[in-house]
Amino acid sequence: MKFQIVEDNPQIADAVSMALEMRWPEAALVVANNGEKAIKMAEQEKPDLIILDLGLPDIDGFEVLKEIRFFSNVPIIILTVRDEESDIVKCLERGADDYVTKPFRQLELMSRVQAIMRRHHLVSSQVLPSCETLHFGQSIHVFFVGKTRVSLTSTEGIILSHLLRNAGKVVSLSSLSEVVWGDNYSGSNEAIRVYIRRIRKKIEATPDNPSIIITHPGIGYSIQKPR
Repeated sequence: MKFQIVEDNPQIADAVSMALEMRWPEAALVVANNGEKAIKMAEQEKPDLIILDLGLPDIDGFEVLKEIRFFSNVPIIILTVRDEESDIVKCLERGADDYVTKPFRQLELMSRVQAIMRRHHLVSSQVLPSCETLHFGQSIHVFFVGKTRVSLTSTEGIILSHLLRNAGKVVSLSSLSEVVWGDNYSGSNEAIRVYIRRIRKKIEATPDNPSIIITHPGIGYSIQKPR
């Protein structure tokens, strides 16, 4: 297992590294203190998870996130002092898997990391669901709508697999939150809505008038089985 930390503050990088080493002593750690280095490292080192700060000295974390998503679906946790809702939504829309604000509690950050790693392993080890023309490829990162192939992040794949596994049923927001984070925390419902918008842009012919993922206002979402 390999973790990549992207953080220009040495004290915070050390604190995160120490917490990861205590929880996963066998894991390898690589650290980048700027955005350009982070992008190159993500491509060369192929980490299992990235913890990414937004306030970097050369290019901001939003751009780093965007660039990494061009070539990798690695799980990414944002760790930043920025707590504005618009920044959270922007990161989720660009493919972040979670968002933690500074100052952070080490136990909370480690639980978020553990939840992402656990769900990724769990879904990867399961038989992926399918429904008529909707099916996964060999992993949760590849999905087909008919013959059209799309690429998914880990979180997108987990959400879509949960919906597909329950095709024909309404899946609640709280259920989706528990599948993704292991809990229904404050702000999780809005995060799920952002992920659904991203998935629709990838798999729907008309994302603003979806025919695959149906919204049930105030309740959740469903994928309808073909009649």
